[in-house]
Amino acid sequence: MQPKALDLTKATLAAWIAALLVLTPAEAAPPGEALAYGWLEAAPARSLAEAFPAPEGFARIAAAPGSYGHWLRHLPLAPEGSEVRNHDGSRKANQASAAAVVAIDVGRRDLQQCADAVLRLRAEYLRAAGRTEDLSFKFTSGDAYPYSRWLEGQRPRVRGNAVSWTSGAAVADNRGQFRSWLDVIFTYAGTWSLVRDSEPVAAVSALRIGDVLIQGGFPGHALLVVDLARNAAGETAVLLVQSYMPAQSIHVVVNPADLAGGAWYRLDDRSPIQTPDWPRPFSPRDFRRLPDTDTAS
Repeated sequence: MQPKALDLTKATLAAWIAALLVLTPAEAAPPGEALAYGWLEAAPARSLAEAFPAPEGFARIAAAPGSYGHWLRHLPLAPEGSEVRNHDGSRKANQASAAAVVAIDVGRRDLQQCADAVLRLRAEYLRAAGRTEDLSFKFTSGDAYPYSRWLEGQRPRVRGNAVSWTSGAAVADNRGQFRSWLDVIFTYAGTWSLVRDSEPVAAVSALRIGDVLIQGGFPGHALLVVDLARNAAGETAVLLVQSYMPAQSIHVVVNPADLAGGAWYRLDDRSPIQTPDWPRPFSPRDFRRLPDTDTAS
C-alpha cells in the first residue's frame, strides 16, 4: 500500500461557541445550545448557514441540534474574501473555485486533501459529540486504526500493502494527539477506501447532509454535502465543500453551471454534476454514505 499522496486530493484550546445562530425558527438552536468546533480559538466571523441562504423557493431540511447535519450546516467560515491557502501558506492557483473558506487548519504537510477533508470533519464532529469510541477509519489496505489504539501507543508500520503494529507508551487524549492520529489516517486512507467503506445513495431524493460525492481511484476526488434544501416540488439543492491537491483550505465550492456564481447545486437523478477543479463530471450515482452518519434530519 502506498501512502495516499497518490490520491488526488490529498493550538490546543478547545472552544465552545455558544452563540445562537439566526435562522428560521425551525433551525434556531434552543437557548443554551452550544456547538463545538474544537479547533477554534475565537468565535468565527460567520457561519455557513448565515453566509448561504437557501435558493429562492427552497427551504433547508430539518436538522436537529447536536446532529452531524446541524453541525455541518453551522460550520465556521473565515471572513468574507479570505483566500484558499495551500498547506505551505502559498495561494491556491484557482481562487475562483471557492465561494467561502471554512475556518479550519490545513496542517503543515501535504496530507489533508479531498478524502481527508471528509474524514477530518467527520472526526471533529465525533470528538465534539463525545463519541471517542467511534473514532476509527480504515486504511486503503482495509486495516482499521481507531483513535483508541493510538492512545494506547500502537503505531502502524506499512510495507507495501502489509500493515504491522509497534507498541509504545500510551499518550494522553488531547488535541495535539488527535491531530497526529488524523495525519496517519490521511496518509493511508483515501478516496478508494472511502468508496469501499461507504454505501451508495439510492436517489437524489434520499440525500442527507453528510453524504459524499466521490469518484474513488488513484487519483480520485471527493466532496462533502454540508447543507441541503428542497422545494415544494421535491427538488434538491446542496452545498459542497472540498479540499484538493496539494492539501489546502477546506472551502465551499462554486457551481460552475450557475452563471451568477452561486454555490448551491440543484440536482436530479439524470444530469451530470460538474464541480470546479476536478476535470471529470460526477454522476448522481456517485453520492455515497458513510456508516452511522447520524444527521437526525
